[in-house]
Amino acid sequence: MKDGFIKAAAVTTSIEVGNTNYNTEQIINAINEAAKNHVRLAVFPELCLTGYTCNDLFLQNTLLAGALSGLKQILKATEGTDMLVLIGFPFYYTNTLYNVAGVLFEGKLLGIVPKQFIPNYSEFYEARYFSAPDFPCDFIQIPELGDCGKNIPFGTDLLFQAANLPEFVLGIDICEDLWMPIPPSCEHALAGATVIANLSASDETTGKDIYRRDLVCSQSARLISGYIYADAGEGESSTDLVFSAHNLIAENGTLLQESHRFENGMICSEIDLGRLVSERRRMTTYTKGKPQTHTYHTQTFLFQSLEDTKLTRRYAQTPFVPQDKADRDRRCSEILRIQAMGLKKRLTHTHCTNAVIGISGGLDSTLALLVTAKAFDLCGIDRSRILCVTMPCFGTTDRTYQNACELTNILGATLKEVPIHEAVTLHFRDIGHDSSIHDVTYENAQARQRTLILMNLANQNNGLVIGTGDMSELALGWATYNGDHMSMYGVNCSIPKTLVRYLVQYYAETTDEKKLHDILSDVLDTPVSPELLPPKDGEISQKTEDIVGPYELHDFYLYYMMRFGYTPSKIFRLANYAFSGQYSQAVIYKWLRTFYRRFFSQQFKRSCLPDGPKVGSVALSPRGDWRMPSDASVSLWMKELDELENKLQ
Repeated sequence: MKDGFIKAAAVTTSIEVGNTNYNTEQIINAINEAAKNHVRLAVFPELCLTGYTCNDLFLQNTLLAGALSGLKQILKATEGTDMLVLIGFPFYYTNTLYNVAGVLFEGKLLGIVPKQFIPNYSEFYEARYFSAPDFPCDFIQIPELGDCGKNIPFGTDLLFQAANLPEFVLGIDICEDLWMPIPPSCEHALAGATVIANLSASDETTGKDIYRRDLVCSQSARLISGYIYADAGEGESSTDLVFSAHNLIAENGTLLQESHRFENGMICSEIDLGRLVSERRRMTTYTKGKPQTHTYHTQTFLFQSLEDTKLTRRYAQTPFVPQDKADRDRRCSEILRIQAMGLKKRLTHTHCTNAVIGISGGLDSTLALLVTAKAFDLCGIDRSRILCVTMPCFGTTDRTYQNACELTNILGATLKEVPIHEAVTLHFRDIGHDSSIHDVTYENAQARQRTLILMNLANQNNGLVIGTGDMSELALGWATYNGDHMSMYGVNCSIPKTLVRYLVQYYAETTDEKKLHDILSDVLDTPVSPELLPPKDGEISQKTEDIVGPYELHDFYLYYMMRFGYTPSKIFRLANYAFSGQYSQAVIYKWLRTFYRRFFSQQFKRSCLPDGPKVGSVALSPRGDWRMPSDASVSLWMKELDELENKLQ
């Protein structure tokens, strides 16, 4: 919870219709189990104290009294649990019967929220017993609850907020409320609710589970909220209906947890409140929704402790890459199309029928060439007009050189070789640099010489220089300023390194040309390197990830810093969780520190990037997603990292 997580549960207990004593006992047992699992928000189904299928028994005083008696016992059971508990029951107030959710915490009834939309069609006939409320909020007395029943907020416009976890603001839907064109949760969210709980009794018919799942996920996405859906299950009357206990927990469109249907029980997951707040803060149109027509009452409470929430939800090591292969293939196909369409527009706008690419045999230039070939096909331009330039120098190996040449030939592009050894050596002599000193001057002179050649060849051929650098390199500043940093259109500018690999792999898997497949497979097996230092025994001696760190870590850091504004300590925690057993805490910390240092110090390179297409939710274009002063200070982030290091010692 210190990192903004709250553990939530959707719980379906066994019930006996009309037997409030039995139902109370089962609910209390489930509360105790949830408390052992450190749940902080437990949501039970609609009318779970009595059973949803009581029908005309809802009009019996005995059942209504039994519900209040059970509620009193459950209130007592919540003491010492430090958990918000939501229970559904029928409640009679001022000559009207309501279908309500009671919000319980530490032996207190924080409030009662009535169901707003009462279905009376098809198999539903709730309006026979229950009424819709016609008041936003009132304060009532419930004598049957003793001291717990004094001054209880009762109404539709109620929110519940933890004073010591202000990001946690709870709003409540009850079943049918979710199916409305404008569910009450829309109003709740605009009023500040970050989490919505739905107490439901949705009967099962064929195919309904798909619709229900989509509805919950889409509502959580629309509201940028957590959504906990607790459904009635086995034990309800099967006179006419069957209930499946289809419980769901979603967050901003993502399904975090789902129960096995037709099995009563509990599902749990952690809602990332920090992520939700960050998303709403970014989306400046969020508060421009339907204006509030009335004022909400926010009932506050205080969690007794705020220890770290043990994580059980999954965090992928490669957040830029879909984990499901079918989704990943679909995404790769879409991204290649976006890249190619961006380049196609630039080619047609400039009336260019030629392109120039520096081809090295590495992943980035390979992807850029594949995209350019696709763009030329879309434009109806012969691929021979793609000029692939290989510029071997001190660090070039036979493997990458051969792959570059083979790939160019297979794709039908034109190959040109321009060795740069002599030109760079002459340049060293001109500026007085000792070529035996393999420093940044030694490396960058080669990169800038290559860019000079590409730019001049583009002028000579009336073409565009296609940039090959990827987003991960731009984030770390792993590019030579006015060298490989520069181009006339950067097709890879918003592709992270971890995704570059999958795009090339997808191309290899889907091509019908065996030679192309084999070359791409070898490129994928080649270590990532700028090849600026001389090889050792004919092999690459300069491996990028040995210098700046593993790209899978840096892409993980980049995603959560850029996408959700997470703090260094939260990113560190998530990285340790995601990469457990693969990297030690010390290694994760070392490269996280490197990431922040380089990200801030290298902004000047990102401030003057060439044009290029955005393909995902994270991008570094200074004209779009990321506008940062080149001289911004990293001190606050480093201070937090220093404090984190002290805790690790």
